[in-house]
Amino acid sequence: MGNCLSSQGADDLSLLNESEGASLPGEPPPPYQERAQVPVYHPTPSQTRLATQLTEEEQVRIAQRIGLIQHLPRGIFDPGSEPSDKKVKECVICMMDFEYGDPIRFLPCLHIYHVDCIDAWLMRSFTCPSCMEPVDAALLSSYETN
Repeated sequence: MGNCLSSQGADDLSLLNESEGASLPGEPPPPYQERAQVPVYHPTPSQTRLATQLTEEEQVRIAQRIGLIQHLPRGIFDPGSEPSDKKVKECVICMMDFEYGDPIRFLPCLHIYHVDCIDAWLMRSFTCPSCMEPVDAALLSSYETN
């Protein structure tokens, strides 16, 4: 049988020393450098681009979409004490049950989702994932009635 604890050969050390950012034997490793993350946006549901690659028109549309999302009501999940209120409810995006205290967002169609789940969804498609009702049309009509 071979010895798995045998010392490293010259080839093994040369591979380690040639790798990018590697340190020499006996030296501490190079410091970890965190790179800034550039946000990724979806100008249309089928396109994904970095924020730095968006046109001015796409930036305006995305800013408007973010503004509309921020106007949707938020709340905290509280299942209530009535037996009818205790039925299991889950976020259909992440498929996780709502737990007491979870931040939720209400859509105009009265469906509820985790805030993080629905905000990411609405950045791609401005329709309710359950009933496919357009969210922006309902929001805009509610502004016109006020």
